Amino acid sequence: MNAKIIGTGWQLPAYAADNDYLSTIMDTSDEWIAERTGIRKRYLAKKETTTSLATGAAQKALEASGLQPEQIDLLIVATITSDTETPSTACRVQAELGAVNAVAFDINAACSGFLYALHTADAFIKSGIYKNVLLIGAETLSKLVDWTDRSTCVLFGDGAGAAVLTATEKGGVTAQVTGCDGSRWEVLSCRGRSNHNPVCREESELGYLQMNGQEVFKFAVKTVPLCIEDVLKKADLSAEEVTWFLLHQANKRIIQSVAKRLRQPEEKFPMNIDQCANTSAASLPILLAQMNEQGKLHSGDRLILSGFGAGLTWGACVVEW
Repeated sequence: MNAKIIGTGWQLPAYAADNDYLSTIMDTSDEWIAERTGIRKRYLAKKETTTSLATGAAQKALEASGLQPEQIDLLIVATITSDTETPSTACRVQAELGAVNAVAFDINAACSGFLYALHTADAFIKSGIYKNVLLIGAETLSKLVDWTDRSTCVLFGDGAGAAVLTATEKGGVTAQVTGCDGSRWEVLSCRGRSNHNPVCREESELGYLQMNGQEVFKFAVKTVPLCIEDVLKKADLSAEEVTWFLLHQANKRIIQSVAKRLRQPEEKFPMNIDQCANTSAASLPILLAQMNEQGKLHSGDRLILSGFGAGLTWGACVVEW
């Protein structure tokens, strides 16, 4: 059995902050940001939370799937910005949805999180343990970035995307690869709480997302084409047989470089980074849900989903729609 996507949904905060707005609070400009990243605006949470965004996207995905919340066996949220250290965002979403029969937990694999969650769900479905799975990528990254650091804060936005999967004999997820190089964890990281117990009272400051942009860029343009080639080989497909390449929306130049290295037309690499910026684990499911909503995905289409992020982590999968 394979995992087949039968419903998608997405949710963004109400407030959109364009590049011109950012130029009023820091030394930057629309031209500077757009030229280097392709980003024109991002959505920032005010009253919204990771949980509320995840729940909103999940409700839409469930409605599209035709399933009721109580029919979900497993609920996974990919996030690095949970509203609470514990419980997990997944447990809180389970309660909000009324998915009373679902096992729920979070996955932290940064921008690769949705792919890691998809891989996990596919394994559970293949094993016969679960039949119906709800996957969510949700982030409120605006609370992790340093808004005085223009090299990082302009890149990120908040949002959530979701997909409902069910067991199928044909199509669905047909091949996957995932990877990690933990030795390079410092390239992209965010410090957690310091120890503050009775015998070790460390002084600490708030941890903000820190990134070596050049190293991340070099990592992505090398690793993503290689993992896509690997998953194509596993699926016995050529790049020409792929209808769409859905890549993590981190940087327009990265996506263009991957298209060039795979010798595929850029038109096969849809982008929403200009409107949403980098939403980490929410990036892929938002793009997938938007394309589905726009009627761009058809039965029999072959999709490549690929992501990369902190860890360093990466992954790709082949999905037959």
